[in-house]
Amino acid sequence: MLRHSLSALALSLLLSLPASAQPTHAATPWPAFATQGEHFTRDGKPYQIISGAIHFQRIPRAYWKDRLQKARAMGLNTVETYVFWNLVEPRQGQFDFSGNNDLAAFIDEAAAQGLNVILRPGPYVCAEWEAGGYPAWLFAEPGLRVRSQDPRFLAASQAYLDAVAAQVKPKLNHNGGPIIAVQVENEYGSYDDDHVYMQANRAMFVKAGFDKALLFTADGADVLANGTLPDTLAVVNFGPGDAEKAFQTLSKFRPGQPQMVGEYWAGWFDQWGDKHANTDATKQASEFEWILRQGHSANIYMFVGGTSFGFMNGANFQKNASDHYAPQTTSYDYDAVLDEAGRPTPKFALFRDAITRVTGVQPPALPKPIRFAELPATPLRESASLWDNLPAPAATTDTPQPMERYGQAYGYILYRTTVTGPRKGSLYLGEVRDYARVYVDRKLAGSAERRLQQVAVDVDIPAGPHTVDVLVENGGRINYGTHLPDGRAGLVDPVLLDGKPLTGWQTFPLPMDDPSKLTGWTTAKVDGPAFHRGTLKIGTPTDTFLDMQAFGKGFAWANGHNLGRHWNIGPQRALYFPAPMQRKGENSVIVFDLDSAPGASVRGIKAQVWSVPSN
Repeated sequence: MLRHSLSALALSLLLSLPASAQPTHAATPWPAFATQGEHFTRDGKPYQIISGAIHFQRIPRAYWKDRLQKARAMGLNTVETYVFWNLVEPRQGQFDFSGNNDLAAFIDEAAAQGLNVILRPGPYVCAEWEAGGYPAWLFAEPGLRVRSQDPRFLAASQAYLDAVAAQVKPKLNHNGGPIIAVQVENEYGSYDDDHVYMQANRAMFVKAGFDKALLFTADGADVLANGTLPDTLAVVNFGPGDAEKAFQTLSKFRPGQPQMVGEYWAGWFDQWGDKHANTDATKQASEFEWILRQGHSANIYMFVGGTSFGFMNGANFQKNASDHYAPQTTSYDYDAVLDEAGRPTPKFALFRDAITRVTGVQPPALPKPIRFAELPATPLRESASLWDNLPAPAATTDTPQPMERYGQAYGYILYRTTVTGPRKGSLYLGEVRDYARVYVDRKLAGSAERRLQQVAVDVDIPAGPHTVDVLVENGGRINYGTHLPDGRAGLVDPVLLDGKPLTGWQTFPLPMDDPSKLTGWTTAKVDGPAFHRGTLKIGTPTDTFLDMQAFGKGFAWANGHNLGRHWNIGPQRALYFPAPMQRKGENSVIVFDLDSAPGASVRGIKAQVWSVPSN
């Protein structure tokens, strides 16, 4: 009880200061953070971490301050963030910490708002993010195995961690900065129990200099023995209803250390073809209050989810009763305290009031709300066929090769061969990565979807030579589960027609990374896979969502920004189009869709559209 009182007092003193009066590492050294017996300390006094997760790369940089101010307004004293390796090192050895990848700037902004930072650089992060954060080029190396002792993987990981550390070393707490803790690996206990690998992982963090903050591991309560290290703080992750049991397990497993939940899952992610998550806010806030009243520290996952812009959504594939590939949506709304666009949900007040009751401190007011606007329906009158926008073929091979073979990371890839008919039968594609449509002479023959465990399409090829195309979409590499190490995309198995191999495949990489190169625009009707273009007129850039209900399956660019995927199976039917991505006046919108879209149009709406999936 005394520990809790002192902890609440320390928190009260911190939160009573206005944001402008909070110490920042740039001027005055940040208060020293450490562990002492069963509690954390701040400048030697017992301290309770009350944190929320914000993945800074999922939030437009212009809105970092807004989201951090809202964290303070809920009563948080800390924020936690991942770093997504594939964004900061898209090509091996080429690091980019500019723009939305500017980790140092995000930490500075958090400090300016009086918030400690918990940093989780991975290298593996899960996070319902493409490949769990691993860059695609790792999977191009034959035989390389991620999350293992493979020397090639460890060397690449070390280079990445060194690059991240170079951005934040002055900001680590023992160097006077606000980063109080750094996570080693991420929930490894749910994946394997290779302690030699975990020791090597921790050694990489030490070599990079991250030991100038508190190092810790985080795992589920039932797998603590798999993922923890004897010389490293262990915290536990769990969902609503499991707090008491999980903390009992952690206390028994690691007696005499601070008790903390590294991820309290106050929400859940969405997967294509499933219902939108709708979790029990009252139950979550009540349990969170119980956690704090025990004197435990906690991190809410997520405080704000944000958006997996572009092709950055991941996928689950784990061994259970419904063992299958399950890609996540572009929206990472997570049914969180703030919605995808950063607006407080009813959970916000419930959690804020719970924190206030425990600490006795009234947090600062919310910042001025961000404006949202509706935009009238705008027809996309120009179209360009995919067939008119194929690049030169990359290669001709006997069997199709995955996209990484061609240095391609994301998007689509087209495989083409010639078949002399008549031939009729099942075109076997193997385990498609991850969604394929088959065309005979540019006419749709059928589709095969990894999510539905489909591996073949029936074709009927007339007499004479005919072109067979297999267009494959990388729907998001697996971010969690035993299938994670095989991150190849495209076709990965030989293609058979009625049991006989088809050879002589041309390959056309379609990374979909530069809309300015598209040609062949026409106002005439275009059937089949095509791009559709129009211009939105915007007086003053204002947040909105683009309603995508006129389309089937594809993705959209706005002013060259890839806003993410749309798919009519739901649950997500709109794409977040924030003001920082807009222009005053004319705004170009290009939608790629696999289906014919005679009524192609978009409009701006003020909220995400959640549909009830039909399959």
